[in-house]
Amino acid sequence: MALSLLAGPANAGKVALLLERYLGALQSDPFLIVPNRPDVDRAERELLGRAGALVGGSIGTFDDLFARLARSNGAHKPVVTDAQRALLLRRVVARTRSGELSRSAKFAGFADALGATVAELESALLEPGELDGELADLYAAYREELARLNLWDRELERCYAAERIASELEAWDGRPVFAYGFEDLTGAEWALVEALSGRSEVTVSLPYEPGRDAFASLSRTAEDLTALASQVEELAASPTARGPVLAYVERALFGDAAASAPESDGSIRFLEGAGLRGTLELVAEEVLALLRGGTAPEEIAIVCPTLDRWRAALDTAFSTLGVPYALEGRVRLGQTPFGQALISFLRYVWLDGDRRDLFSFLRSPYSGLTRRHADFLEGRLRGRAVRAPARIEEEILKLRGQALPYLDALRSAEEPVAAVRDLARAMLEKAYGLHAPPTGDTARVDLRAHEQVSRLLDELEGWRELGEEVTREEIVALLDHASVRPPAAGEAGRVAVLDLLRARTRRFEVVFILGLQEGQLPRRAQSSPFLDEERRAELERTSRGARLLRTDPVSRDRYLFYTVCTRPTHRLYLVREAATDEGAPREPSPFWDEARGLFAHDEAERWTKRRPLSALTWALEAAPNERERVRAVASLAASEPKPARALAGANGWDRRIERALKAFDRPTRLTHPAVLEELRQKTSFSVTDLERFGDCSSMWLFERVVFDTQITIARAARWVEVVALAGSRKVVSKSRPARAR
Repeated sequence: MALSLLAGPANAGKVALLLERYLGALQSDPFLIVPNRPDVDRAERELLGRAGALVGGSIGTFDDLFARLARSNGAHKPVVTDAQRALLLRRVVARTRSGELSRSAKFAGFADALGATVAELESALLEPGELDGELADLYAAYREELARLNLWDRELERCYAAERIASELEAWDGRPVFAYGFEDLTGAEWALVEALSGRSEVTVSLPYEPGRDAFASLSRTAEDLTALASQVEELAASPTARGPVLAYVERALFGDAAASAPESDGSIRFLEGAGLRGTLELVAEEVLALLRGGTAPEEIAIVCPTLDRWRAALDTAFSTLGVPYALEGRVRLGQTPFGQALISFLRYVWLDGDRRDLFSFLRSPYSGLTRRHADFLEGRLRGRAVRAPARIEEEILKLRGQALPYLDALRSAEEPVAAVRDLARAMLEKAYGLHAPPTGDTARVDLRAHEQVSRLLDELEGWRELGEEVTREEIVALLDHASVRPPAAGEAGRVAVLDLLRARTRRFEVVFILGLQEGQLPRRAQSSPFLDEERRAELERTSRGARLLRTDPVSRDRYLFYTVCTRPTHRLYLVREAATDEGAPREPSPFWDEARGLFAHDEAERWTKRRPLSALTWALEAAPNERERVRAVASLAASEPKPARALAGANGWDRRIERALKAFDRPTRLTHPAVLEELRQKTSFSVTDLERFGDCSSMWLFERVVFDTQITIARAARWVEVVALAGSRKVVSKSRPARAR
C-alpha cells in the first residue's frame, strides 16, 4: 500500500486523471475526497458524464470521511452543534475572573476568538497539558465542559477517527482513496492521510510546481506528501486547454516571463472604475454585453476577495441593471429581510433597542402593518421627539388605539425559545398568508431564513435538554451570528458570485476578479490574539505531529489569485476601484501590476476600460435598460432641458423629467443659522450623501444648500437623476414650513 502524488500547475489535467483512475477502481468501492459540499454534486455530474452510470464508490468531504470512521463502531458521542458550542464557550469565558485575559474576556468577540483558537489546537492534535498559561486553563476548562456534558465537538470527532484508523485494523477495509482540491492539511487530516496510505491505495492531486512563486504557500504540503509517496507524477500544463493569451498568463504569472507575450486578442481585459458602485456598474455592463452575446449566465463568475464586503454593493448594482446572479456562499441571517426584521424586533423588545429597531420590523411585510401606517406612526414620533421605549409605546397606543402586535406576548413569555418560534411562524403568515404556497425568489430567501431560525431554535432546545439554560441576550446574539445559504446558489441561468476559495476548483468561460486595489488583495493578515507565530513554531517543535504554523497570507493570496486567473476558458477580467466615491485615488494591488506587466503598455491600455466619477449615467444610446435610459435623460435635462423634454415625451417619461426640473424651484429652504453655517463649510458632497437625500422623506430640504455651496456639476446631475428616478415614490414632498434638523 502506498500514496501516489499527481503534481503540476493549473490546467495540467491532474483532476481529470484522478477521476479517470477513480472510475477504473469502481469495483473496489473507492472513496473520493472533494474540497467542500457543492463539489460533491459537481464531481458526481462530471463522473456521470464520463461513465454514464456509477455503481459503487462514495464521494464526500474530509468531514464526511471523518464522521464515517468515528461513527462506525458504536463508541461515538453526540457532536455539539455550532450554537451549543458558542454557548459553552460563553460559559467558560464567564468564569475567567483574573489574569491578563480577564479584561479582554468582557468583550463579545473574546469567546469567538477563543473558539477559533481551540479548534486550531484540537485540529493540530494538541492536548491542554501541552500548553501553559491562561490559554491552557481556558482550553482545559472547555474540554472539561464537553466531558461533563458527554459531548464531542467536530475536531474531537476528527481526532478520534484519526486515532481509530491508525490503531484498529477493522476501521478501514482497504478501499482505495482519491483526493483533490486541498492545499493545507491540519494535523488530523495529515494523520488520516498517513494512516490510509499504509492501509490502502491513496491517490492525491496537488497543484504544485517546484521553484515557482505562485506555489510557495504549498511547499510544505508538497514536501510532506512527496516524502510519503512511493510515486510522484509531474504533469505539464496543457497548451490546448485555452487560447494562447490565457495560456501565456498561466505560465508567466508569478513565474517565468522570459517568453514573449502573444498579441493580445481581448482574452484578458482590465476594468477601472471610480467608486465602489461605479466599478460594479461597469462590471454589470460587461456582464450584460456577454449575456446578450450568447454566453450562458452560469458560465460567468464574479470572484470577490470576501463576500461580506461586496454582497450589498453587488446586489444594488446587479439588481438595478437586471443581471441574474446567485451568491455561492453563506450570508448572515441579519442580512436577509426576514432575519433583519426578526432580530431588530427582538433587540427592541428584549435588549432595550431604539426606535429604529422597532420600525425596522414594523415597516417590513412580516409585521402585519402597512408601510403607510408605519410611516405615519414614525412621522408622528419624530415630530414629537419621542425616543424612549416607554414613550414610544405610549404614543403608538394613543395613535392606533391598540397595542402593537406580538410585543406584549414576546415581552412576557416565560419560554423565550418557544416565543421566538411562534413569532417567526407568525411573521411568515403575515407576509404570505395561508391560502397559497410562497413562490418567487424573495419567498425562497425568506423560507431559507425561517428554516435556519427553526434549526437554531432546535439546537437551543437540545441545549436545554442537557440541563443548561439560555438567556434572551444569548438568543439574539446567536441569531445575529447565524448564517443562511442563498437558495439560488448553483442554479442554471444565474451568474455565480463566489470567493477565492470556492472559485479555485471551478471552471467558467468568463471570470471577473474584483478587489484588485491595495488593501483588498492581498488581504490583510488576521493574527490570533492567543497564538502568535513564535508560539506556534515552538509548539510544533515540542509536540509530535502538530501542524500549527500558518501559511504566509500574502503567499497564500498569491496562489489563490494565480489559480482563479486560470479558471476561465474564454476571457478574464481584472477589476479595480481606481478612486473612492469622494474622488481620492486608490493604489492598485501588486497583483494588478503583476498581471498588466505581462503585456506591453500599449497592449494593456488597448484592452482597458474606465468609468470616471463624472460618468454618472450611460450615454442614452448605450444605456443597458429603461431605468438607465431615464437616468440618462434626467442627466441631460440639467444642461439641455428642451432635448430632454422631447426625448421624455417620445418615451412617456414627461412626468418624471418635469418633476426633476421643478425640484430646484421649491420655495422651502433651511433657515437655522447653525445648520447653514455647518453646511457652508462643506465644498462638496459625496454620492452617498446625495443618494441619502433621495431616500429620506425630509432630506430634500438640503437641496438649496447643496447648490448654494456650488458643488460640482457632476454632483448636481446626480441629484437631478435621483429625483427623476423617484417617480411615484414621492421623494420630494409638498411644500411645508422648514424645520431645523
